[in-house]
Amino acid sequence: MSSVDYDLTRIKGFAFDVDGVLSPSTIPLGEDGYPLRMVNIKDGYALQLAVKRGYKIAIITGGKGEAIQTRFESLGIKDIFTGASKKLPIFIDWMKKCGLQPEEVVFMGDDIPDLPCLRKAGLPCAPYDAAWEAKETARYISPFTGGYGCGRDILEQTMKAQDKWLSDEDAFGW
Repeated sequence: MSSVDYDLTRIKGFAFDVDGVLSPSTIPLGEDGYPLRMVNIKDGYALQLAVKRGYKIAIITGGKGEAIQTRFESLGIKDIFTGASKKLPIFIDWMKKCGLQPEEVVFMGDDIPDLPCLRKAGLPCAPYDAAWEAKETARYISPFTGGYGCGRDILEQTMKAQDKWLSDEDAFGW
């Protein structure tokens, strides 16, 4: 049973911010001044399974760095947009490219730069520790904080609602 007040059977695509969503909000800086991000392995498992199940997945982040590209490509995600100072045009173009309507898409964001995408998505979601503006805009607030399973939470609930979670042997591997 889902805790999301939305018809999850309508969802065909997911777009995620990185910092504060798929990575914790507090990020150590490397000697070179670039952020060193942590990622959640359970989020990664759910993302790669969603790709295998045919969902469209986008990463739309203001963050930059080869590590972001490498991490999400390794999970099978092809639509990775880094250095996105304005996320909404990218989000709209991605939906058009994928043939998705807003009501078929989850966007999960945690802060002010995510608000335009949260307002456009059919199912706007936020981690538990998101900025209040993001939480106020979200239709679903995960009980998990950014970088600690909020991505897995919405992916798993959606796939369970569509009988795609542990539906075959493909689910039991990477």
